Amino acid sequence: MYQPYPGGAQVPEPSERPPAPPSIVRAVQVMYAGAAASLIGIVVDMTTLSSTKAEIIRRNPHLTATQVSNAEHVAIGLFIVSGLLGAALWFWIAQMSKAGRNWARIVGTVLFAIDTISVFAGAAAGPGGGATRIYSILVWVIGLAAVILLWQRASSDYFRGAPRY
Repeated sequence: MYQPYPGGAQVPEPSERPPAPPSIVRAVQVMYAGAAASLIGIVVDMTTLSSTKAEIIRRNPHLTATQVSNAEHVAIGLFIVSGLLGAALWFWIAQMSKAGRNWARIVGTVLFAIDTISVFAGAAAGPGGGATRIYSILVWVIGLAAVILLWQRASSDYFRGAPRY
C-alpha cells in the first residue's frame, strides 16, 4: 500500500499577518485626519472666493465680466475636485498602508515630496492667501507626520512581512 510522503499531502495553512504595529495604526489615523483636512480645505477655498476673483482680475485685466465669472466658476470646480481627489488619495494610501503594501508607503512619500515643493513655491510667491497658505502648511504638517510614522523601523518590518502584490 502506498504511503504519502509525510507532510506532502497536507496543504499548509495560510499564514496570518500579525496586526499592524502602533506606528502604522497612528500613520493611518494621521492620514484619515489628512483626508478630513482635504475636505475642510474645500470650505477654506470657498471662503476665499472674493480674493480669487480679485486675483483673476489682477492677472488678466483685459477679461470681460463674463470671462471673469467663467474663470471664477472654473476655480470653484478645481477647488472641489482637488479637495475630493486629495481626500480620496489620503484614504487610499491609508488603507493600502494598513494592508501592508510597501508601494503605498513609497507613493505617499512621493506625494508628500510634491506637496513640499508646492508649499515652498506658494511661500516664495509672496504676500497674500493667508487662510489658504495656513491651510496648506497644516496639510503639509499632517503629511510629514504620516511619512515619519510610515518609515519607522516597526513600520518597515511590517511592510517587509506583508504580501508583495
